[in-house]
Amino acid sequence: MKTIIIALSTLVFVSFSEGKQTLNTSDKIEASISSSFSLVNDTKEKVSIYTGSGFVSLNKGSKTSISCNSGKEVRWANKGKKGNVIFKITSDMCGKTIKLSKVMD
Repeated sequence: MKTIIIALSTLVFVSFSEGKQTLNTSDKIEASISSSFSLVNDTKEKVSIYTGSGFVSLNKGSKTSISCNSGKEVRWANKGKKGNVIFKITSDMCGKTIKLSKVMD
């Protein structure tokens, strides 16, 4: 009888500890979502940019997601080559939508 009670108690304890692990997994997913930001091309022209990890072409009104690596530079691009710096990524941009016209000098 004691063996059955101990086995059931162990089973109940293990089931509660698995739920705790699931909660930690969702915390990691939330952190990865906010580690990027969206850049919207609100200008009147199609533009090509270098995001720090690759080249992107943005039509009028389109947007792209950029990793939020503080200190990295977003640059203009011309025929697959990096151009002048548009802006540097800062931590306050993470999780937000940024308009291209607001960050252009």
